[in-house]
Amino acid sequence: MPAANDVFEIMHTTRAMRRLKPDPVPDDLIRKILDAGIRAPNGGNTQKWRFLVVKDPEIKKRVQVHYKRAFDEIVGPRYRSSEAPPGVTPEKYRRQHDAVEYLTDHFHEAPVWIVACIEHHGERPRRWSGASIYPAVQNMLLAARALGLGATLTTRHLLFEKDSEAALGLPPGVHSYAILPIGWPMGRFGPVGRGPLSEMVYLDRWGENYPGL
Repeated sequence: MPAANDVFEIMHTTRAMRRLKPDPVPDDLIRKILDAGIRAPNGGNTQKWRFLVVKDPEIKKRVQVHYKRAFDEIVGPRYRSSEAPPGVTPEKYRRQHDAVEYLTDHFHEAPVWIVACIEHHGERPRRWSGASIYPAVQNMLLAARALGLGATLTTRHLLFEKDSEAALGLPPGVHSYAILPIGWPMGRFGPVGRGPLSEMVYLDRWGENYPGL
């Protein structure tokens, strides 16, 4: 486990952990993760975020039906026809696809889900709405990593949003933005695969190289 104050080590090794043990996770660790979430920035500090912690196996099974359907119809075919992303070898990409398929089949077995939501109070969700929830999601992923827990950010249930949110029992005006399955990891933490900064960062004008990268 990295030192609690080694934030750069934590960020560099917080990769998606899709293979999780079904063993219980202590509530005090989940509380730490949630508390880290609400320390994140959000629009106007309105704190419209809401977090649904799901442990009920029947609820998770109902959502997993739509999650798997999204894989079978959309996500799986896209993986099979796509090239490896920047910083990832074809072999690592194949292993990533295998892990995605594993999570698909075992999504409901993750001991804890945190469903990150926004309570919109009748307002229509807009392009910038995620800015008030995704920083909290990242905080929770980093907190889970610091505690030795595996997690991943998944939004695939939103491909069948109405069905999934009905299965979750969300009330009108509340929308989910991500589900974080959390558990003890089967594998090891390691460096995330990303392309070089030099291909992603520009200086002043689009396409102009940022010196030194």
